[in-house]
Amino acid sequence: MIDSLHAIRDEALARLSSFGPSLTEAELRDLRARYLGRAGLLTAASRDMGRLPPEERPRMGQVVNEVKRRLEEAFDEAERRRAAADLASRLVRDRVDVTLPGRRPSIGRLHPITQVAERAIEIFSGLGFMVAEGPDVETDYFNFEALNIPKGHPARELQDTFYVTEDVVLRTHTSPVQIRTMKRLKPPLRVIAPGTVYRCDDDATHSPMFYQIEGFMVDRDVTFGDLKGVLTAFVQEMFDHDTRLRFRPSYFPFVEPGAEVDIECFF
Repeated sequence: MIDSLHAIRDEALARLSSFGPSLTEAELRDLRARYLGRAGLLTAASRDMGRLPPEERPRMGQVVNEVKRRLEEAFDEAERRRAAADLASRLVRDRVDVTLPGRRPSIGRLHPITQVAERAIEIFSGLGFMVAEGPDVETDYFNFEALNIPKGHPARELQDTFYVTEDVVLRTHTSPVQIRTMKRLKPPLRVIAPGTVYRCDDDATHSPMFYQIEGFMVDRDVTFGDLKGVLTAFVQEMFDHDTRLRFRPSYFPFVEPGAEVDIECFF
């Protein structure tokens, strides 16, 4: 029986050696189960000790333990070699060349509306205008009353205005910024007020929220000619220096005189 145990040991060691560095985790697991598992060859041989005479069992138990210890050491060493080879393989496969340049992150772009707004602000700033801002949620006084739009005026109708309460609205224009600025600062003033505004328009050509930029100048001896000059300079800087424009008289409840500006197609 001792010879059988040694044969099991020698066979297991030979099988381990035959695989070499190509031994896989599954193959190693199967080999360990074949020789050291509950249904393995060494376990089966150990059960046969019960048929031996009592005086031979201690010697046989000693041999079984020696064989088991030798095989466990061999399998553990094979597992260490296999893990080291697997790690080396992964390091080669997944290696990173730290001398290579890094991947550049993709860079976002400004929204076209933001680009137009920034360009408009740049032009007006070059003409000496400061930029002022105000709240999107506005009181009735700043949005209507102070701009000569009294109660009962058509511009206050529900189809044109988002009412938060009876006296609070989403601003329908950036003109409240004019009133807030003139109450806060003393003339002379050159101010533009860019920002979002809200109206109950909802069709193919209108949006309930859009962007607006307006400007005003308060000083002595300011004429309609100054207005025409500023708008002409702005249009020609924004589009093209040869762009032609036309002023048409038009009525607005809070300005007098009033005019609209047409420009030729810049294409």
